[in-house]
Amino acid sequence: MSSSPNDAERPEGAAPLIPDGLDAVLVLLRHGQTQFIVEKRFQGQMEAPLSSLGERQAELAGARLARPHAAPALPIPDTAPFAIVHSPLSRALRGAEIVAAAMTAAGRVTPPLRADAGFLEIGQGEWEGLRDAEIEARFGDSLAAWRRWPTRFYAPGGESLEQVRARVDGSLAVLLAEMADGMPRGTMDRHQVLGYSDAAQQSPRWSLIVGHGGVFRVVVCALLGLPADHFWNFDFGLAAITVVEIRAGRAVLRAMNLDEHLGLGEGSASTDSSTERNQSGAL
Repeated sequence: MSSSPNDAERPEGAAPLIPDGLDAVLVLLRHGQTQFIVEKRFQGQMEAPLSSLGERQAELAGARLARPHAAPALPIPDTAPFAIVHSPLSRALRGAEIVAAAMTAAGRVTPPLRADAGFLEIGQGEWEGLRDAEIEARFGDSLAAWRRWPTRFYAPGGESLEQVRARVDGSLAVLLAEMADGMPRGTMDRHQVLGYSDAAQQSPRWSLIVGHGGVFRVVVCALLGLPADHFWNFDFGLAAITVVEIRAGRAVLRAMNLDEHLGLGEGSASTDSSTERNQSGAL
């Protein structure tokens, strides 16, 4: 006969960096289009300002996040965010500023923006600033290896996924601990299937992270307790919204890469550009 479950036990599948019993929601927003993306350059940790389209994409994302329960509703509490954290790079900072302004305009109280170097884009060393064709010509072998085996190969002079995972884990652990502080512990003894509800459940805190496609792949792996081998299993479009709900300490991927707010259909120039870039291995 199996023993009775104990709420103090960490649920199976929960990542060690998530506090036991935490109920929370993390929203990931990738920055909009940049001038480097227009020019087909690898960005990494280089500064690349948003293009005019990138600014507009951030505005549309901000309007969507300011009214999360407008149809079709996002799986985000209809409350002010607990924290708005962003990569220190200007493209993420500008995106966070635009989103915060949209929330303020909608009457929501927004916390001060907070830069966190743990969410910097993955450093791409000697590839940064170069165009796709030039990297193919000069670093074809290492680029091919990066696309196939990202845990074993990376850009010359760049960061390994092991290094990135260490800084991501540290930043996530701090943010999640702050979100858990002073909040009641959640329980696994409630509905775990969508379509059912627990009327008495308290609305959890939620935080927004504005960052980059490459580092968000690492963030999702970290939250879901997956090894870095799954890096290329996730994708993040420009100004797209991803939602990770944490239920009593276990992360659940609720929404991935939502971009309907951009008004972009299949085959649009911006959608095609994002897909092509992700397939190239560019960050």
